[in-house]
Amino acid sequence: MAVQFLNEREAAGLIFDGATVATVGMTLVSASEAILKAIEQSFLDTGHPRDLTLVHAAGQSNRERGMGIQHLAHEGLVKRIIGSHWGLQPRWMNLIHENKVEAYCLPQGQITHIYRATAYGNPGKLSKIGLGTFIDPRLEGGKMNERTRQLPDIVEVVNFRGEEYLFYHGIPLDFVIIRGTKVDEKGNLSTDEEAMKLELMPAVLAVKRYGGKVIAQAKYKVKHGTLHAKQVTVPGVFIDAVVIPEKPEVDHPQTDCAYFDPAFCGDIKVPLDSLPVLPLSVRKVIGRRAVMQISPGAIINLGTGIPNDTIGSIAAEERIMDRFTVTVESGVYGGVPYGGLDFGIAKNMDALIEHHVQFDYYNGAGVDFTFMGAAEMDRHGNVNATKFGDRVAGAGGFIDITQGARCVVFCSTFTAGGLEVEFEDGRVRIKQEGRVRKLVERVQQVSYSADYARKKGQRMYFVTERCVFELGEEGPVLLEIAPGVDLERDVLAQMEFRPAISPDLKLMDQRLFRPEPMGL
Repeated sequence: MAVQFLNEREAAGLIFDGATVATVGMTLVSASEAILKAIEQSFLDTGHPRDLTLVHAAGQSNRERGMGIQHLAHEGLVKRIIGSHWGLQPRWMNLIHENKVEAYCLPQGQITHIYRATAYGNPGKLSKIGLGTFIDPRLEGGKMNERTRQLPDIVEVVNFRGEEYLFYHGIPLDFVIIRGTKVDEKGNLSTDEEAMKLELMPAVLAVKRYGGKVIAQAKYKVKHGTLHAKQVTVPGVFIDAVVIPEKPEVDHPQTDCAYFDPAFCGDIKVPLDSLPVLPLSVRKVIGRRAVMQISPGAIINLGTGIPNDTIGSIAAEERIMDRFTVTVESGVYGGVPYGGLDFGIAKNMDALIEHHVQFDYYNGAGVDFTFMGAAEMDRHGNVNATKFGDRVAGAGGFIDITQGARCVVFCSTFTAGGLEVEFEDGRVRIKQEGRVRKLVERVQQVSYSADYARKKGQRMYFVTERCVFELGEEGPVLLEIAPGVDLERDVLAQMEFRPAISPDLKLMDQRLFRPEPMGL
């Protein structure tokens, strides 16, 4: 059947009650804003479509402005959500916390791989990723609220050739909503101006395997034959309906920060002023100590938070950017990655590969080092980076990346909630202690399994502004303490457990706490 060119409202009308809908995007990159808004408006006006199952590999929104899949965050519109991350989606976090939606969290890379596995006829995906974490059904099965705990598991533990794996069930899809740049009269879709390649073809072929439909949003309609064959990301034979937004400047932004910048899609490389030198702060101290772990020639990954916000700037200040290669889960290699609402994009990239292929690398060979934020670590060395009190942020690519890496470096303040620290003459003074302890007896949720890491022989460090831990055979081992910090008062008394202390306990390098470059 020939592709249909529809307006936003007509496209929303294709989606029936109870359908399972997958959306492809990350942050606001490639989010099909016009179509998502139309689905929301249809529900608000008519009550339909309703009781949808929403599937998404990466989070797709920009926090308070409520774009992307936050348009679908209405009780009754979506009955079940299966996704990886809601940290930029407060409406979804609220609905999940309030038990107004069934909610499963699966690792980001595993969702992209489920699409691919089911696309070629398999019933699901076999993987070791997630073992020992809250994804494991022996812990929580990825069920994010009480309402979901009453439901069947969508992940199971299986034994294959004497080894444990998780089997991720296939997700039958009725619709996939994707986005591109140019579409010709026969539906052939390019992604020239998109800032990520993402998992378009696995998602498209997965929905086709189940007899479903593909709805695409594109910025331009062009004459058939004008797209070079190698420009076509999704052949038109797989696309059922296309929407050209009425207001592309509103509904088709390239990123949160730019309607269109050719540097974000690799069309040009731009002169970059040197990255701003960060002022001396708790976050910079932690980032500096983390950078000291990197060996020359390493391939690294940066997670959101302290790592993404500090490590690049510190490496530039220390003039060591050329000694390692930065990757981002979206598929970025090299260049200058962005963070916050634009996490996953970069300028002056060396390469940009597809989302699911990046996770092939992270899950298989694995990076040399990954740097991640953390909310808690317990006496066993388990780390929580996915649930913060009432906030169910989810895993994103955290589990995929940390379980595959050869070395994991967690970057975290020692306490939270009002912490104030001063640095003077290479020494640290805790001016005001944080109200919330982060070194706890038991983490709220196991995002990182210490047992899995030990069995794999993985190295793990937990870096704070006042001390450094290494994962040992029984739990965290205190390796270093900052000059000026009192071991009993400022470290041990602020923990809910007593760690092992290295017999060779060292002082952290005083250069970490001085304003001038360290000279790494």
